Amino acid sequence: MAPVSPTDFPQPCHGVVVGLGGNIGPVLENLQGAIAELALVPGIEVERCSSWYRSQAFGPPQPDYINGCVTLRVSLSPPELLQTLLTIEQKFGRIRLEKWGPRTLDLDLIFYGDRQLDQATLTIPHPQMQFRPFVLVPLAEIAPDWVDPRSGKTVTQLVEQVDCTTVWPVAPGPELEGRMESGQVLTPGAVAVHR
Repeated sequence: MAPVSPTDFPQPCHGVVVGLGGNIGPVLENLQGAIAELALVPGIEVERCSSWYRSQAFGPPQPDYINGCVTLRVSLSPPELLQTLLTIEQKFGRIRLEKWGPRTLDLDLIFYGDRQLDQATLTIPHPQMQFRPFVLVPLAEIAPDWVDPRSGKTVTQLVEQVDCTTVWPVAPGPELEGRMESGQVLTPGAVAVHR
């Protein structure tokens, strides 16, 4: 009889939401590449991907963002998943220079099942997600009934409480080729305009 290993027993899987965004470099390539990287990680299964949405940046002057969300099934712990997300960000050139500054890739752990966690390096649910239409709008597309364990409200209810006029669907056109440049402003239904 073969020896028993911990990997012989299936690990419990948890539903997870990750928010994705970026606003410099080959943004769409980075976002799609990050999802592909997630799918390669043992213990992660990508379930659903939202459409991409354009949103106005806040913080220092910078290009608009492209954002989306994915739902995952994971057997990794929250700290292991956070480390995986940070590693993928670095792989795509993420450098943390200033709070809310421009970035090639941003991966945020929004929900981890119904778990609530408040640690120095990780808060679940994401502490700002209920105020961020660029998270809630794409998430409502793929998981409208997901319940925020902190407020007890569904994503649909949360999205009704934010101003969604700063978020709009985007289809990558030939004018962008998936790239966002410094100083570029994008408005709903319009092509790239440079300041």
